Amino acid sequence: MSVFSLLRLAVFSLTILGIYLTYQNWKITLLITALGIAIFLFLLSRYTDLKSRRALYKRLVAINEEELEIASGNFYHRSDGLEFQNPKHYFSLDIDLFGRGSFFQYCNRTSIKEGTEKLSKTLLANNIEAINSRQEAIKELADQPKWTQNYSAVAQGIEVDHSARSIIDWLQDYKPFLTKSHFVLTILFSIASIAVLTLGIMEIIPISIAGYWLLLGLGITGIYLKKINILADSTSKAKDTFRQYALLLKTIEDSKFQSKLLQENQKKTMLGDAQASTIFSEFSKALDALDNRNNLISAILGNGYFLCDLRQAYRIEKWINQYASKVGDWFEVVIFFDAYNSLGTYAFNHPNFTYPSIVDEAITISAEDLGHPLLNPEKRVDSNLELDKEQFFIVTGANMAGKSTFLRTVALHIVMANIGLPVCAKSSKYKPIKLITSMRTSDSLTDDSSYFFSELTRLKFVVDTIENDKNYFVILDEILKGTNSTDKAIGSRKFVEKLVRLNATGITATHDLSLTEIETQLEAVKNYYFDAEIINDELHFDYKLKQGVCQNMNASFLLKKMEIV
Repeated sequence: MSVFSLLRLAVFSLTILGIYLTYQNWKITLLITALGIAIFLFLLSRYTDLKSRRALYKRLVAINEEELEIASGNFYHRSDGLEFQNPKHYFSLDIDLFGRGSFFQYCNRTSIKEGTEKLSKTLLANNIEAINSRQEAIKELADQPKWTQNYSAVAQGIEVDHSARSIIDWLQDYKPFLTKSHFVLTILFSIASIAVLTLGIMEIIPISIAGYWLLLGLGITGIYLKKINILADSTSKAKDTFRQYALLLKTIEDSKFQSKLLQENQKKTMLGDAQASTIFSEFSKALDALDNRNNLISAILGNGYFLCDLRQAYRIEKWINQYASKVGDWFEVVIFFDAYNSLGTYAFNHPNFTYPSIVDEAITISAEDLGHPLLNPEKRVDSNLELDKEQFFIVTGANMAGKSTFLRTVALHIVMANIGLPVCAKSSKYKPIKLITSMRTSDSLTDDSSYFFSELTRLKFVVDTIENDKNYFVILDEILKGTNSTDKAIGSRKFVEKLVRLNATGITATHDLSLTEIETQLEAVKNYYFDAEIINDELHFDYKLKQGVCQNMNASFLLKKMEIV
């Protein structure tokens, strides 16, 4: 870049010197001027290309530096996606999907706002259809880290202030004010202008007529000036977005994909034989041409003699008429790849994770060495899980023994498997099932509801959902906390029995050992536990899931150990 800057300076200086030395011979001066301008513009173009490449490389460096930070566990500064958390959703509040230290915060690599929204919707979709297709798409993107990073780097190269949705709405609602006759007028007027100027210069007609003609052109433009200004204001908001999406569409179009899902989205970028990126580029050029009206000299001469604003406004309106209905589809392709790049990057970063085998058997989850994907692999303790369809596990255990972490591990396995992601396990067989949870409940002063009423409302939501659709995996954590222990035990037992009668599949964690007695009465119920031992006056956990009922509790020990009592 420095070399090209020096060359530009040298060409400029030599051109000025040449003009000075040859100004008496206007033909040579004109030749030197034209040659100097041509070389200068060529060098400027090369310099601009180099500058863009350097900026792209800088963004790629930043992307990889951030990947190293995330890999080391430093990702809590990133966007946490709390705006996507919905307490009324099937599971978004309960499984650390959003928030500080969440799965979203860890895996999100989107570069555009709409891509972020698409990723959140994908995480929340509870979609159990076509999982194999999503797996293949994610596998393919995971094998192309340079492509996914380049896509992100290109997207980050343009700052966009206005959302794609607002631009789509504007395009679809836009009402043109120009017709083809206006375009013909600009052509005829331009030809007439050239004739007037030529005749004036040749002194065939008074040159003053060219001045009056200029005023006539400005007057015609002035009739439509207000509407052109409104159009220019709207298009200036869309210009950067179209430039960004055109570059990203070009990146997609130039790639060769093998998986069905990626190919289907890539094909959406074609309209007959034309590529969406080319169509977008045409629109961007028309927007740039309309922007030239901000140059005073260009605006006066261009509109006075060639009605430029009218011509460019017609070009833009013609484009809108022709392609406005397709823009939303093309934007969706860019948004899809932006979201799926996050999933591909996640899979690339976890080569030891496994893609669940999608089966149609009696099992729901059969996983070997299942662990929580966000825990440090060096400290994480994995467990095996065999849970058949319409089985219900009751998990007991001491405080901090790992019950809640295990519940979230199973929940994330379901969510990740449904998305098509590899899961944190050595192997996994999985029969697709949707997820519903009741693990975190809070009271609401706004809704005038107590904690207990909020929990009952949530539990009713769980029951109503399963009554309408049996294909849900239920995860409960210490339900009915808002009442006394006797009432809690009775209510919890009745609720689990209700779920079993509905043939529900799932897990509930509890400290209430009396709940485990259901195993002897209902075949579908199985007891599991996490253990805790006191060795040499110290508390030890192995964080391993075992079959049976926990016999060791630690609340009294911890109260004494921490000198609370």
